[in-house]
Amino acid sequence: MPSPALLSVDLNALARNFHTLEAVTGAPVHPVVKADAYGLGAEACATRLMTEGARTFFVARADEGLALRAALGDAPVIYVLDGCHDGAAGVLKAANLRPVLNQPRQMQAWSQVGGGACGIQIDTGLNRLGFRPEDAPEPFEGLDLIMSHLACADEPNQPMNRRQRDAFEIAAARYPGATRSLANSGGCFLGRDYSFDAVRPGVCLYGGGPQGRPDVRIAAVATLTAEVLQVRDVRAEESIGYSRGFVADRPVRAAVVAAGYADGVMRAYGQGGAAWVSGEIRPLLGRVSMDVCTLDVTGLDVAVGDRVELFGANRHLDEAAAAAGTISYELLTAISDRVPRAY
Repeated sequence: MPSPALLSVDLNALARNFHTLEAVTGAPVHPVVKADAYGLGAEACATRLMTEGARTFFVARADEGLALRAALGDAPVIYVLDGCHDGAAGVLKAANLRPVLNQPRQMQAWSQVGGGACGIQIDTGLNRLGFRPEDAPEPFEGLDLIMSHLACADEPNQPMNRRQRDAFEIAAARYPGATRSLANSGGCFLGRDYSFDAVRPGVCLYGGGPQGRPDVRIAAVATLTAEVLQVRDVRAEESIGYSRGFVADRPVRAAVVAAGYADGVMRAYGQGGAAWVSGEIRPLLGRVSMDVCTLDVTGLDVAVGDRVELFGANRHLDEAAAAAGTISYELLTAISDRVPRAY
């Protein structure tokens, strides 16, 4: 049975973005496919990226790594950004997954299962995961990746980017022979001196702009559409939705659309959200409900069964995210499992 809401994933656009990032950075692209490839489906996305030449992937959790290994087989290198926690070292070792070690306790756990290929993260200012440069370990057998993560890569003029780049270069020099990786999606566009030996883009692969706004170099990958369930006339002074979130000051033609916050269309989107329908961008009316939202289609030829684009090629992902008061990362990962993916 066709679904009232659908997330379409353009794998050809994903491939174009992969090659764009290769060209911009001049470095091997190691895709980040954590959080089920930002909600788009890690197996489908990583499989396609492998055919385009990707040989190394990053996930966040051990379970994500296990699922990706089962899907892709033994060929690719898979790093787990969380490292190894709570007895996970043996599981990672058995599945040929490489932890990115972030603290001495993880180093000890990895050593206790025999060690092997792994990475370490150097914290150059984000203050999230990783060793401070002065506390970083001495080189050891099996260490093949040195990475850090930029805090402000989506702000090209932020001086912290250069400070982190320089600090990383100094710290990484202690580990000759290990692959050096600093740049995330935004970092890929800061200049080739941020590329080092490999880059780790995420959201730009999936259609988000490197600075949180549309970028002509990045193709739309994900399109969220939903079916019109009902079209109704609303009189002046009548309201739409809970708490009278919209009160009509004129007669309005309204389409009730089969996408709500249970599908991942955030409730906050009702305040300034819009969608593409019948060739136009039209505003949402009132509050987003659990299963539906309402769209102004006054003057348009819209009927039950028509599909509305909440984001995609006609309503850019970053613009939709901004209207919801969030970022493209959250908008993508919020799309629930109730919404089927089509490739």
